[in-house]
Amino acid sequence: MAVRPLDHGNGEQLTRAGEVGVLSWPWLVELGVDAVVTTRDHGVSAGPYRSLNLGLHVGDDPGAVTENRRRAASALGAAVGDLVFATQVHGTRATVVAPADAGRGARDSDDAIEAADALVTAEPGPVLVTLVADCSPVLLVDPDARVLATVHAGWRGAVAGTVRAALETMAALGARVGRTVCVIGPTVSPAAYEVGHEVAVAVRDAFGEDASEVLRSHGGRWLMDVAGANRLQLRAAGISDDRISASRFTSGDAPFFSDRAARPCGRFGLLARLR
Repeated sequence: MAVRPLDHGNGEQLTRAGEVGVLSWPWLVELGVDAVVTTRDHGVSAGPYRSLNLGLHVGDDPGAVTENRRRAASALGAAVGDLVFATQVHGTRATVVAPADAGRGARDSDDAIEAADALVTAEPGPVLVTLVADCSPVLLVDPDARVLATVHAGWRGAVAGTVRAALETMAALGARVGRTVCVIGPTVSPAAYEVGHEVAVAVRDAFGEDASEVLRSHGGRWLMDVAGANRLQLRAAGISDDRISASRFTSGDAPFFSDRAARPCGRFGLLARLR
């Protein structure tokens, strides 16, 4: 399948899908993928979680979260029982998802896929879900091999190479880096993400001379571009810039939750499945 080159933020749109407001990339349908990033609108949660919080782990009412997840699933014409969640730990473990995993973590975190920050599948049906509120939600797909991944990668994941781990797991299912297309969803703004010396050292250790692309001195501390750091990992893995589309939105924009802006807060999600 020939895949045209991509531009930054290429073709993304805020729209309504099912019962909720979403950010979508309609051209992904051409690659055999249904995918959206949810906004914080059209849910039932109250207070700091208003209104479409998808996180069960942030102190919100579980019944409200389950209803929000049902509404979010409707954006893909799916049901709660189709969703697959993982316990995200800012690590590099990538787990292969099979149809039998559908529903894991959807209503109760206890049966979520354990300690994984990337979900990979070659099967249509299961809806992979990655939750964020500043970290990068990353979608990877090889449309020829029909292998899909969603990745949770904050600064720790960007430095450690969670997207690289996802690509390696995809390769075990027949995917090739040279055919893979990537979308990086709304991430904390590099103008707002201040980090300390320890993080700056980790970034330099990971990226060497390229660290200057994603790290800027700021009053004795540093400003970090998390989405940019994930782009560096993708480049290093062999994905060219014309196969990477980065959202023009940040998690600090009004439609999305931002943990850096307000605590406690909800979580928005990247939902994706093979058609």
